[in-house]
Formats: sequence, structure tokens, C-alpha cells
Amino acid sequence: MKTSELYDFSVEALQNKLADNETEMANLRFQKALQQLEKPTRIRDLRREIAQIKTRLHEIELGIREEKGKEA
Repeated sequence: MKTSELYDFSVEALQNKLADNETEMANLRFQKALQQLEKPTRIRDLRREIAQIKTRLHEIELGIREEKGKEA
């Protein structure tokens, strides 16, 4: 997912996406431990996506950027 796409999501959607990504990360780490992981680069990509989502949520919290759909 591109960073610019994250700005189109609401806070609730970002939180849901974050929870889904964290669950997927746990599953990928488990697969890695069992040496059943098919795409090792997916861990890196997912870790970066989680960081981008957390950054976007923090920007909204601090008021640096406004939530999508919110009137100014």
C-alpha cells in the first residue's frame, strides 16, 4: 500500500487495518519459525506498512494533519 493511500482512510479504518496487519505479522513470524514462509520479504513490507499506519494515526492525534472527511 502506498503512503498516499493512507490519507484516504478514516481513523477507524486505520485502526482496523493496523490490527489486521499486526495479526498477519504474528502469523508470518510463526511461519518463519517453522520454516514454512514462502515470501520472506512480506515481513519487511508489512513492518513498514504498520509503521506508516502508526505514523498517520499519530499525525492525526497531534493535529499535524486532519482526518479525512473532517470539516476544517
